[in-house]
Amino acid sequence: MQPTATVLVYSDDANIREQVRLAAGRRPAADVPPVEFLECATLPAVLSALDSGGIDVCVLDGETAPAGGMGVCRQIKDEIFDCPPVILLIGRPQDAWLATWSRADAAVTHPVDPVDLADALASLLRHRLSVGA
Repeated sequence: MQPTATVLVYSDDANIREQVRLAAGRRPAADVPPVEFLECATLPAVLSALDSGGIDVCVLDGETAPAGGMGVCRQIKDEIFDCPPVILLIGRPQDAWLATWSRADAAVTHPVDPVDLADALASLLRHRLSVGA
């Protein structure tokens, strides 16, 4: 097992980024490595981090402005080779179809539920690390 996994968290709201960090914790499940968080508040920062590599999972806030997480997700799925899996934070359960449109691998509603987020993150990490990314 690799020593740590890197999770990119994109939101223009520092409180949302903190909620994600606290909900996921240092290790979302016993069978995945501990996580380190890379926080981004702007689209250019997200694209730069993804271009640099080493990101295992992205958590994108769908409510971020001006570049919302849904549009960012669709963009990175089109533009980033071997794009890491994406968890999209959506405003309400009815927005799940938008998460599907954006090609997100998982969706979790606001406010961030620690169990839902940790489960989604652990599942995506298991898959990402099992395929040898």
